[in-house]
Amino acid sequence: MRRGLCPGTYDPMTSGHLDIIERAAALLDELVVGVALSPDKGGGPLFSAEERVSLIEKATSHLANVSVRPFDNLLVDFAHEVEATVIIKGLRAVTDFEREFQMAQLNYRLDRRIETMFIMAIPDYMYLSSSAVKEIASHGGSVVGLVPEHVDEALAEKLARSR
Repeated sequence: MRRGLCPGTYDPMTSGHLDIIERAAALLDELVVGVALSPDKGGGPLFSAEERVSLIEKATSHLANVSVRPFDNLLVDFAHEVEATVIIKGLRAVTDFEREFQMAQLNYRLDRRIETMFIMAIPDYMYLSSSAVKEIASHGGSVVGLVPEHVDEALAEKLARSR
């Protein structure tokens, strides 16, 4: 059984995230999408962990081998919890690679049995990030196509309530 872990903050999930998850799920028997609580990242997430898990579950409901779980511990420890042997990370650009390469080396130092695999973003999503989506949406711009439709709706509702 090949079980992988695809961690991230997913605040919010983008179409790029979904693409990486779909491609990783096709390579593995099981894939756990790990939703990092990340309370201190960028002033804290816009969506709660429960909201992010729910949005990802809906976006991945067509993938029978994907499950979604929140976590708030070391990634290697969470990989042990879910019995994952590979960590899947999406890469958009060289700047992503530098950070992810460093994290992969630290994770390897913590547990040499857990591999890190990088999946390159497709050209349509190489520029896409959750922070860019939030920035566009917070200024009234359209994020249609940048996020799954239900995420677009949830984002519009969340931002309308915060105004």
